[in-house]
Amino acid sequence: MTIHVVGGVYREYCVHPRWYDVFGSAGRAALAIATAGTSVVLHSYTTDATLGVINEKSAWLDSFGVAPTRVDGDLSFKYLHDMAVPEIVGVPDTPHEPIRLTEEKVVRFGMLEGDAVVHATWAVYDPQNAQGATPFGANGSTATHLALVLNLWEASQLANMPGASPEGIAPVLAAREKAEVVIIKMGPRGAFVWTAAGVAQVPAYRTKRVWKIGSGDCFVAHFANGWMHEGLNAAQAADIASRATAYYCETRGLPTKENLAAYDIRPVELSADYLSGNQRQVYLAGPFFDLMQIWMVEQAQANLNDLGLKVFSPYHDVGLGSADDVVGKDLEAIVDSDIVFAITDGLDAGTVYEIGYARALGKPVIVYSERQSTEHLKMMEGSACTICTDYTTALYSTLWEAVKL
Repeated sequence: MTIHVVGGVYREYCVHPRWYDVFGSAGRAALAIATAGTSVVLHSYTTDATLGVINEKSAWLDSFGVAPTRVDGDLSFKYLHDMAVPEIVGVPDTPHEPIRLTEEKVVRFGMLEGDAVVHATWAVYDPQNAQGATPFGANGSTATHLALVLNLWEASQLANMPGASPEGIAPVLAAREKAEVVIIKMGPRGAFVWTAAGVAQVPAYRTKRVWKIGSGDCFVAHFANGWMHEGLNAAQAADIASRATAYYCETRGLPTKENLAAYDIRPVELSADYLSGNQRQVYLAGPFFDLMQIWMVEQAQANLNDLGLKVFSPYHDVGLGSADDVVGKDLEAIVDSDIVFAITDGLDAGTVYEIGYARALGKPVIVYSERQSTEHLKMMEGSACTICTDYTTALYSTLWEAVKL
């Protein structure tokens, strides 16, 4: 039985790491499902150019079809880096007429340029709206069997329960949305899966590298394929989705069933102390003596905060001053922190000292360095620091090390 995927097909640009492609939520999800071996039809607003790219991508997939709704302009998401908030270009002043779809099995994504009204026996819905999630049935959509896939912020907004736990939010959403399954994604804690028969917790998986753009699309695609097509229960389908998402984050590729079966991966470790609610503190080490350095520190502080970590930043929390003014406060903060995130390009003497001080205390240190040679990082490597040459990977490595302490 074919799965129908409806949502956006967008251009995606990333300055660093370099990325220029055409995917969007629906495009990526449809290709993920087809790569896994299931027949799929993609429904989206497309220009001739974006449709041409999608057709090229799917040319080797016999199970892939497209039902385009032609429009004049396309949308672009422009990222400075893959953890950055994108600039969105091309949203029409007047939304396009809704795409209307009546099929047995449908995956529906929220869209910026229009909407999709679906009537399905089985449906999976991801609202994908950073300003506030829209209920599945608000536009008249219906489904006999509905699964919602949301992050914790979207779920709390949709339920109007800010600050509530997934355990409290999920049954409220299920009743309000008439959903059989509610999946709430929770970062390093994985995904909380609610059904009327019970709840389950599916782990997140740790990878050697992390590419964030489109990772949520892969989760939805593989969950839908497992739940709607393969007949798995919600927890089983969500676990496969989590593994497939890890594969995509590590490789930027969409896995076949064979790829996934052979993929050796382990869950993110979570300590009892972290699970009890104790927030982890990161010491943000790095130079801040020119605009470029300050910009990097600002980015790292914001991104680490977004991952749920408390950040001590000497630049923000102590500032510039004499050795008597700042050194004691900085070293005390390293003692009080759980882990150090160190920006080492340039090999600033103060940052190198902080790394050594932290390692002498037995604190884990994640070293982010894109430009330094192995020779220059020898002492850090030899003292069991984690060396990352990719920014997003360094951020997630910090998170994963912190939550297992």
